[in-house]
Amino acid sequence: MQETENKFELLKGDKVLWTVILAISFFSVFPVYSASSNLEYIVNNGTTTSHLMKHMFFVVLGLVIMRAVGFFKYEHIGKLSAILLGIMVFLLGITLFTGQKIDGASASRWFTIPGTPISFQPSAFAYLMLIIYLCRYLTKRIKRERLAIENIFYIFGPVLLVFVLVAKDNGSTALMILMVSLAVMMMGQLSKKYIAGFIGISGIAIVIYLFLALKTDLIPNNRAHTWVSRIEIFMNSKKSTDVEDESLKAKNYQIMQAKAAIVHGGITGMGPGKSALKQMLPQSASDFIFAIIVEEYGFLGALFLISLYLIMIIRIVMIASKMPAFFGSLLVLSLGLMIFVQLSVNIAVAVNLIPVTGQPLPLISYGGTSMLVTYIQLGLILNVSSRIQVYDEEGMGRKQNIEEINDIA
Repeated sequence: MQETENKFELLKGDKVLWTVILAISFFSVFPVYSASSNLEYIVNNGTTTSHLMKHMFFVVLGLVIMRAVGFFKYEHIGKLSAILLGIMVFLLGITLFTGQKIDGASASRWFTIPGTPISFQPSAFAYLMLIIYLCRYLTKRIKRERLAIENIFYIFGPVLLVFVLVAKDNGSTALMILMVSLAVMMMGQLSKKYIAGFIGISGIAIVIYLFLALKTDLIPNNRAHTWVSRIEIFMNSKKSTDVEDESLKAKNYQIMQAKAAIVHGGITGMGPGKSALKQMLPQSASDFIFAIIVEEYGFLGALFLISLYLIMIIRIVMIASKMPAFFGSLLVLSLGLMIFVQLSVNIAVAVNLIPVTGQPLPLISYGGTSMLVTYIQLGLILNVSSRIQVYDEEGMGRKQNIEEINDIA
């Protein structure tokens, strides 16, 4: 009876993590509403009210999906990950020929469901399914030494395939896929010789891809030249603000406005909705929303937000450490790493620590696909946390009612 009640518990899982997620989700409404005026007056797309309603819809939908994930055993989701990854790879292949740009601002290709106005980015879901698949595969028969051909086919193959399909239109995400996949292999206790082999193969794949993209016409409409340009812009911005090349100066406009917004915010900020630079900063509601948050809420507001994210990451690590099942522990750490990397990249771009990329701020940036994927990730983490039952108030033991999947085919 108790098990049935827990299953339908409203906030199932780690309560501290739930609180942090709800707090960030609620807070996201204010900077998005403020920054979306850029879309109305500069991009001439919709109204601030319509963008606010759309954002709130995705927040509510994300929370519902996050809770719905708790109704399924995470082990079952792991077993389905190979099939779901295959579907996403198929959709990525389709978008190479039929994909489109949304609002003319996103470099990522979107897939539109036939007969509906619904569009989404398959790359975000492919990335998620790939990491879940890797966690599942690395915990299957973990005590058995796998053949080299197995690791190449079942680990290297899927990672490099997704990388190639995503890299054409979203280089930063493709690079993150390689980095996080490598980290998952390390945490999943893959042999060091295979990890070294993966690094070598990945390096060769990147060099070959860049050569074909920059020096030949075999990969049409790729964004390799944009990546090179952004690196040049970043290097020039570190040396001097006086850039002779007019095209580089124009592209450097984003980061200059972001830095100005951060400086303008000061310690306490200008106040909610009072950003003076949101109209001049491109992608102020998505990729550069952190700069608007600092401008409106100041250093103290940004510090509070970062503290919430820090609590989130700490709770994720604690959940992973308490989970006795290796698959559950590895899955939580891997999903947490995905969120942490995306968070770090977004903030690092805003403060000009790395070249400009198109990574949104988790749970805050305006947009549907990335936000829903983040809620799914957190839903899986909460799912795992709900399976950990601490029954001794004095900390003498822990009830383990988790189905161990190690060594299961």
